[in-house]
Amino acid sequence: MTIHISESDVRSVFTMKLALEAVEEVSRKQASGAVVVHARRRFELAGGGFFHYMAAADHAAGYLAMKQYTYAGGKLRFLVPLYEMAGGELLAVIEADYLGQLRTGAASGVATKYLARKDAKTAAIIGTGGQARTQLEAIAAVRQLEAVRVYGRDPQRRESFCKELSERLGLRVDAARSSADAAQGADIICTATTSSKPVLAGADISAGAHVNAIGANHAHKRELDDEAIEKADAIFVDSIEQSKQEAGDLILALQGNESRWDSVNELPQLVAGKAAGRTSQAQVTLFKSNGIAAWDLASAMRIFALAREKNLGRLLPFWKP
Repeated sequence: MTIHISESDVRSVFTMKLALEAVEEVSRKQASGAVVVHARRRFELAGGGFFHYMAAADHAAGYLAMKQYTYAGGKLRFLVPLYEMAGGELLAVIEADYLGQLRTGAASGVATKYLARKDAKTAAIIGTGGQARTQLEAIAAVRQLEAVRVYGRDPQRRESFCKELSERLGLRVDAARSSADAAQGADIICTATTSSKPVLAGADISAGAHVNAIGANHAHKRELDDEAIEKADAIFVDSIEQSKQEAGDLILALQGNESRWDSVNELPQLVAGKAAGRTSQAQVTLFKSNGIAAWDLASAMRIFALAREKNLGRLLPFWKP
């Protein structure tokens, strides 16, 4: 019998700690070949909308999932169906907005754990939406932050973000006057915007900084300028295949210098110890995140197990006589 797991169900059981564990574990499985990922595909809809879909299979655990979502009328709607491989049973249909926010933040948290300097204490967040919140939450979970600077275009949202996250995380979170003011001198920088043009300049990235860029996932969009990419001594992505299709930050910056793709590595290889990360305190490291279905699958597996344990969700009588 299939269960429907709502957004409120997900929020009641899924935490950043669980998301970090799930993403790190599935990354190791991906590096071993036990987890297979299909990159995101899109249909463009009338009126500027999109339908997106991507999938992953965990052969070791015996589960597979597809993430599918629409963007239309200014709204995003996310859904993750989770299947059991042996019998093909549809186990759950999971509403996946919060799931997506947590798993995306967790991926940056895992990248930060492996790439940022161990003594990193200051962070800059560019963006003030839901994704920016979980970016900061994940970073704070893997590094002992002392101060955070935040920039977003809307002053009221910026102040509200700082107040909320300061209270939630017990950190000093201050509003910055510009993205440059936020980034300069920061040990860890996260860009989590919907911008099509750069919001972070290489000139504002200090030696030894780690950057998580998560906002742009179209070939023509970017959050980082050419200098920021050039300044990165080590570049990691979630999927090279998917990045070559939609990581505008890299696609646009590496035009005419495609050989540099050969030095780009994947996060699963880093987590599994198959690729070197930071090799000096002065290096600038970059994680360009587009989001992959392996993270959705790993999160869905955790959520499904917790929903059954706590008797959450509503039964859906699919395929019953």
